[in-house]
Amino acid sequence: MIRTDSASKLKTIQIQASATRRPTLPALYIIALTITCFWFTSNFATADEGMWLFNSPPKQQLKERYNYELTDDFLDLLQKSSVRFSNGGSGSFVSPQGLVMTNHHVALSLVEKLSTTERDLVKSGYYAARQEEELKCRDIELVMLDHIVNVTSQVNAAVTSEMTFEQAQNARRSVMSRLEKEAADASGLKCEVVTLFQGGQYHLYCYKAFKDVRLVFAPEVAVGFFGGDPDNFEYPRYNLDVSFFRVYENGEPYHPDRYLKWSERGAADGELVFVSGHPGRTNRFDTPEHLLFQRDVYYPYYMNKLRRNEILLADYSETGSEFARAVSSELFRLRNSRKNRTGILAGLQSPAVFEKISSDWQQFTSTAVEKKLLDADAEGPETTIYNALVRWNEIFLIHELFENQAAFDSRLFKIARGIVRCVTESGKPNESRLREYRETELASTKEKILSPAVIDKRLELLRLTDSLNLYLELTQGAEYDDDESGEEGYGVLGGFSPGERAAQLLAGTQLDKLDVRTRHLNMSLEELEESDDLMIQFALGVDPVARDVRALYETEVAEPMRQAYAELAKTRMRLDPRRTYPDATFTLRLSYGKVAGYTSASGESIPAWTTISGAYQHARDHRLEPPYDLPERWFDNEEQVNGEVPLNLVTTNDIIGGNSGSPLVNGKGEIVGLIFDGNLESLSGNFVYTEQRARAVSVHSSGIIEIINRIYDARRVVEEIDQARN
Repeated sequence: MIRTDSASKLKTIQIQASATRRPTLPALYIIALTITCFWFTSNFATADEGMWLFNSPPKQQLKERYNYELTDDFLDLLQKSSVRFSNGGSGSFVSPQGLVMTNHHVALSLVEKLSTTERDLVKSGYYAARQEEELKCRDIELVMLDHIVNVTSQVNAAVTSEMTFEQAQNARRSVMSRLEKEAADASGLKCEVVTLFQGGQYHLYCYKAFKDVRLVFAPEVAVGFFGGDPDNFEYPRYNLDVSFFRVYENGEPYHPDRYLKWSERGAADGELVFVSGHPGRTNRFDTPEHLLFQRDVYYPYYMNKLRRNEILLADYSETGSEFARAVSSELFRLRNSRKNRTGILAGLQSPAVFEKISSDWQQFTSTAVEKKLLDADAEGPETTIYNALVRWNEIFLIHELFENQAAFDSRLFKIARGIVRCVTESGKPNESRLREYRETELASTKEKILSPAVIDKRLELLRLTDSLNLYLELTQGAEYDDDESGEEGYGVLGGFSPGERAAQLLAGTQLDKLDVRTRHLNMSLEELEESDDLMIQFALGVDPVARDVRALYETEVAEPMRQAYAELAKTRMRLDPRRTYPDATFTLRLSYGKVAGYTSASGESIPAWTTISGAYQHARDHRLEPPYDLPERWFDNEEQVNGEVPLNLVTTNDIIGGNSGSPLVNGKGEIVGLIFDGNLESLSGNFVYTEQRARAVSVHSSGIIEIINRIYDARRVVEEIDQARN
């Protein structure tokens, strides 16, 4: 069993590039694990399971289960109508004038940046009654998937069996960067090679990118996140979690080739519905050992980090209304992540979930052995993965603290490191650069560094102090030197307390000024090394350790796992290629399901719909106290609203984080809802799909129109949707 004893080994942080001896896992132990309560997800999509690739859709499953003919035109409609937000959500075009619908919680950080002390749009909401009132958003990019090319053969051809893991990783990185640049140069699109089936396939995704995005409508946060944290991931729900944006191109509204029309009535109980969106990440095909690592190492560490960040921001928000407004979207994200991860971890700890997965794993292994696709007696891909996890456990904390910047939770530090790496990587051939600094990503990376968003140094001090405290706690006071001799080394704390060190670094930097950032970004590496900016010097000092541990992770953890999982993926596909889908990768996927209520664990019958009148009652049941305080305009217009109109609904669609903002459509491709959440029972979907109680939660299409028309008088949006429908 992999144990969390990494911290005790970090008396001194010495990154050694030399290989360490990896223990082998006896085949007998692997087999023992496979027949215990630990698990591996099903190799066959059952029920309404699946986050399907658009270039490998579930046509047979839909025909068998729903007698539905999935056409290429239907797929093209959904693909060309769907968009991905760079801040982590999904959306869709809903008019020929570039109107985009997504969730309020996806829009929240953008609305926050548009707010001022005098005009808090998070609290009051916003509606642009005229086109010229639409507000241009900062720091956002929307992409629409144009086409996909399977480049598996080209990527695999670059790697030979004689290569070491390091050579294989470098060769694969090189060919992926080359393919992306060639495709981008030829098409003018944003291109990315995506790893699927954990290395079993590689697909080139080519996107049309939009950077001019403007806010059209967003409700108050009180109704966008009605019920707050207590109701989050619960059902019944009563949320108007919707916002509208417009995409512009060359200063004019963009006219998409395809867009989604609104359904006249919504979907009926039991009706087939589809979700087209960008699920973030699942781990349904991880080995038992890998899931043990996540249960016992990764998630406990991550939960601790979330909790301390949430406490820090909650305390900060209580110091004044302006401070609360400034961190509202991030505090929402942290609370949402904390509750989400709590549910995910509970799934890993659940005997019932383990029993389901154990059964699926045994079915997979026994079938594969029977068909001679796996050898139960030989050391195979599972052993490789286990050995990689042993190494991962040894470097996990150092990787988190340095490469993932957990020790330096400061926007100014991240800007400094971004500058250091931009300057360093730009001097290398494209194929040799770190992936996020390749030619196809460099412009977007620089735009993030040069974002004009205001930086609050008071908050920076709190965050950097806390993260340096985290560093001190996890390393038990260890320091490191970037010079092997120990002379003139550059320690993380430099002999100061975390608070003193944070104050020193922030006092010695001017990277909060846009012109200073721009000047440093245009320097050569030699000029950068002579900079008198203390945060730049600090980033230069800690970057060698971060790069070393990243290299170790990529060559001794990620690459062996990639090769091993590729073998397991091939086994699954050989068993039944029609019924396999890859883990989520924040790329466009299709899921299908039906409108369906469920019976709770306590035996309560949960209907598929809630209604607008239910929202009023839910608020009154809680005495209109936060977070159940509906905005005043709701009560001012209560007489005008049809309370029987559905507000939220649940379906059996297979979704995960990242699907927020995805359109829910019927078999004609008409909008019947807007995905915004899952219930608690769905959170184990990171590892296994179950149809019994897990549900995707949406805002009902009829409820959206009724409310924005009757309560918000957003006639321009309603008329645009009606015209698009006709």
